[in-house]
Amino acid sequence: MPQYKYTAKSLKGEEKSGVLEAKSERELAQILHQEGFVLLSASLEKSKKRKIKISLSFFKSGISLTEKLMFTRNLQVMVAAGISLPRAIRTLSNQTKSKRFQRVLLDIADEITKGKSLSDSLTNYPDIFSELFQSMIKVGEESGTLEEALKVLTRQMEREHELKSKIMGAIMYPIVIICAMIGIGILMLVMVVPKLAETFEELGTELPLTTQIVIGMGTFLAEKWYLAVLIIIVFIFLLRAMSRTKGGKKFLDSLILKIPIISPLVKKTNSAYMIRTLSSLIASGVPIVRSLEIISGTLGNFYFRQTINESVEKVRKGQKLSEVLKPYQSLYSPLVIQMIEVGEETGETSEVLGKLADFFEDEIANITKNLSSIIEPVIMLIIGGAVGFFAISMVQPMYAMLGAIK
Repeated sequence: MPQYKYTAKSLKGEEKSGVLEAKSERELAQILHQEGFVLLSASLEKSKKRKIKISLSFFKSGISLTEKLMFTRNLQVMVAAGISLPRAIRTLSNQTKSKRFQRVLLDIADEITKGKSLSDSLTNYPDIFSELFQSMIKVGEESGTLEEALKVLTRQMEREHELKSKIMGAIMYPIVIICAMIGIGILMLVMVVPKLAETFEELGTELPLTTQIVIGMGTFLAEKWYLAVLIIIVFIFLLRAMSRTKGGKKFLDSLILKIPIISPLVKKTNSAYMIRTLSSLIASGVPIVRSLEIISGTLGNFYFRQTINESVEKVRKGQKLSEVLKPYQSLYSPLVIQMIEVGEETGETSEVLGKLADFFEDEIANITKNLSSIIEPVIMLIIGGAVGFFAISMVQPMYAMLGAIK
């Protein structure tokens, strides 16, 4: 979204200037009008600075969900206690472990002291505070229910943290096993294979193709290990860069949705997050069209995000969300569509979606509990295949030598 440098004036004659994000000058004028100001002049901010920020953010470490959760929860408690926002945020900045988050919070406190609202101050840090976070705070400020908005956000982030923790806990075991297998494989290739290769060379044995491949890999790792490290770093960098492009993200997400064990978990996780967020936004008084716009920017999977983007215009024209999602039953289960329909008919969409989100999160918890036992046989087959390939490749020439001796 473009940034505009503006100058505005209130009916009392107070002048105000700054930088705001808006889709157009007209939207900028509407935002300022809601704050009691009339737009005098506006100009697009040069994108050079923004581009530099984006490129730097590629290398910059983000703020963890735990840090943001603790900040939101504590801020809600302090607001409920009647402590002013600048003082509360400055106090919380001293409690965070992240130096960057500490600087950001101090900047936000300074902005509020100068007269900016909390929601406007958060827009300067979209990489830390999502559009969902900003919108919920804005709604809370406008309706005078900031404490309630912070409480809803805390609950939302707690659920998200719980969900991520369960998924990470389930995949940690397979990751450790695979890393150990790769580590042992590299040690074998570097330490054992070159010695066997020397023996085969001295005996002048004709080597099968599989043995030549294993020896080639071992020699490469032993002599040019730095190139192997460089290739891995470049591969990770390219993969990360690819995931940030539209085409690359689409390809990777399509691949994930085709993996038998992972696909159901990804679908349920994205559905649960979408439902939980929609429930929170509607409960806070955000219109459904605006809620869908916010959700589309927070979903991780490209195809889920695309369905919500397509739904926005159709819902704006008067269609029901349940009708709009029916063509996407490969992503959303029939239960999701039916429950949204029930919520639309009863006028209790937020409550129905909240219960549905609880159900999906319980299902995800059950899947993650059994994930290790499901993945374990697959890992054993992979390890068995790798060991078998290595053993056959190294033993085959030895049998050939014994045959020649006879």
